[in-house]
Amino acid sequence: MKASVKKVSLRRSELLFEIGCEEIPAGLLPKAQAELRSVLEKYLVAENLAEGAEVVTFAAPRRLVAQVREIRLRQLDLVKEVLGPPKSVAYDSVGAPTRAAVSFADKQGIALDKIQFVATPKGEYLAVKQVIPGRTTEKILAEILPRVIQDLTWPRSMTWAGLSDARFIRPIRWIVAVLDGKPVRFSYGDVASGERTRGHRFLGKPSLPVKNFREYEAKLKANGVIVRPELRRAKIEKELTALGQKSGLKLHADAELLDMVTYLNEFPSVIQGQFDPAFLDLPDEILITVMRGHQKYFAVEKRGGDLAPHFLAVINLDRDPKGLVRAGHERVLRARFADAQFFWKTDQKCRLADYLPKLERVTYESRLGSYRDKVERVRAVARWIASQWFNLGLAQAHVPDADRAAELAKCDLATEMVREFTELQGVVGGLYARAQGESPEVADAVYDHYLPASLEDAIPRNLTGCAVSLADKLDSVAGCFAVGIVPTGSSDPYALRRAAQGIVKIILERSVPLSLALALGAAVKALQEHAPKIAVPEARETQILEFIQDRARFVFREKLGFAYDEVNAVFRAGSDNLVDARQRLEALRAIRKSKNFEPLTVSFKRIRKILEKAPAAEKGHAVSEEFLKLDAERDLHAGMREAARQVQARKREGKYREALEVIADLRNAVDRFFVDVMVMAEEEAVRRNRLALLGQLLAEFTTIADFSEIGGEESR
Repeated sequence: MKASVKKVSLRRSELLFEIGCEEIPAGLLPKAQAELRSVLEKYLVAENLAEGAEVVTFAAPRRLVAQVREIRLRQLDLVKEVLGPPKSVAYDSVGAPTRAAVSFADKQGIALDKIQFVATPKGEYLAVKQVIPGRTTEKILAEILPRVIQDLTWPRSMTWAGLSDARFIRPIRWIVAVLDGKPVRFSYGDVASGERTRGHRFLGKPSLPVKNFREYEAKLKANGVIVRPELRRAKIEKELTALGQKSGLKLHADAELLDMVTYLNEFPSVIQGQFDPAFLDLPDEILITVMRGHQKYFAVEKRGGDLAPHFLAVINLDRDPKGLVRAGHERVLRARFADAQFFWKTDQKCRLADYLPKLERVTYESRLGSYRDKVERVRAVARWIASQWFNLGLAQAHVPDADRAAELAKCDLATEMVREFTELQGVVGGLYARAQGESPEVADAVYDHYLPASLEDAIPRNLTGCAVSLADKLDSVAGCFAVGIVPTGSSDPYALRRAAQGIVKIILERSVPLSLALALGAAVKALQEHAPKIAVPEARETQILEFIQDRARFVFREKLGFAYDEVNAVFRAGSDNLVDARQRLEALRAIRKSKNFEPLTVSFKRIRKILEKAPAAEKGHAVSEEFLKLDAERDLHAGMREAARQVQARKREGKYREALEVIADLRNAVDRFFVDVMVMAEEEAVRRNRLALLGQLLAEFTTIADFSEIGGEESR
């Protein structure tokens, strides 16, 4: 049966679709906006309505909106060709229809004289063309739009209509579905769709009839809702800049907060407030965190970069003519700052190290013990890392500083400040350490030890901080894997992928030749020697190492721009030292376009396949010059020995590009070998010798990169 779409011209129009609900958390809206578009497009494609249509989506606190431009108002007719029996079976020798022809015609509801014949590679067959009329888009949308709402994913959904299956992030209060100016009727839960939207909760009307997106956007703007997030953002940025310039102050840049307030408000306006300058005695980090984390305020700075006793707040109102909103914000911020000031003074009545025993009551993970247990493991690993770096001549990362910083790193988890402002963990520890007279090296290491939080984030500013950060992340990965907490799919509750990427980023940016296997071994040893004193099987340790290396592959490909096959080639040759791996990758990328290199990789692929197919009993032997019968194999053997000598010398000097050039020069000898020599010779001794020669060639020259991987899948 063949089906085709009949090409006919159909009128197009516009679909306006809005899901109106209680306020959705601002952090979820960008993803929901993108997902609404992808889910709606998926259903339109399935119904053959996507061709020529454009789906645009928007999000605001109380609504998700889709505009589908140039959507057909009716499906195209579907023309199907139904094949019947062969002509030779349907008609007898004199051309009279047989029972097969009659049965086919009856089944299709058509007279015999209307049946056609079509030629196929197997001969002529009976055929009937059926035209299935396309359905109206209105009817299709009434079916698919409820499914679009249902298919949107949220961290947690809720029901609001008794035992109904309808679920959403917040209770849905209204639905707008208008096609070509007319409502599309359906229900989701207890909410019926229609043509009426709602304006701002306080600034607009509760019911606004709309017929198209242009009218919808205009009416909502007049009723306190700016539908497009980019317009809300532009309004916020313009007013932030204007107020700052008016006061002679500079905005403290915060892109993440700008995203948040863009989706937190339907009609944003910026107001300026102030606070008691006495609070400026608190560290800037605490003041900024209180303002942004709890109140969503922007901090402002004086010309010299110091914080000013002012803030900028984005409110969900047109204006604040009497200053009542500003006064309310100032009152709330004053109370929050007073709390922070109290915690700052109270916490420092004892030394930071005095909080260490209290960590015994703070659980890290039930099977891995308390944070006190984690501190002892991290100290052991940090001392080991610092000693490795110290042995390399990096004296600034000496062992005592790393040990002290690791000892203090988690202590702030027991402070009142971090209990109230959890996002300040680490930062508070560093601030307290500095205020209490710890060395700048140690204080900065404590402050930075959670870094980097992402691949775009900075690494700790000193090597002591890098040592503690690596130790903390290695302990987290090794410990969680040891008790069976392994990331699967999107599930990664202990952020182990981020921890592994942090390990890779620190090693690469600091360019310290640290062995991943040995560093992981130190973490595993700490798990055995300190609580919970668990052993990690060798297979599990290998799995952990592969997990970290997999993150390294991602960093090399996606962040440093190396090709997929280049990364595979270098990692197959060895990836324990990531700094060395990067140097080999840079050399490989530089030489891979030379005239001899690509052909040589083809030969290496051939060598690997030959060796993989050869019987095990015929591999693993040494090359004997006695059985080198032909000039081509003798020349390859001699060239290989001389090249190996030069390659080893250049590798010791770190000159990987020059080493690869020497290997590439073997191309002619390898090509001649495959032209003149039959590897799988009948004489067993000769055959084993030739296999040994190829095996030695492969082993000798794949320590920089495995050339058989070049040109593999997903190369670019």
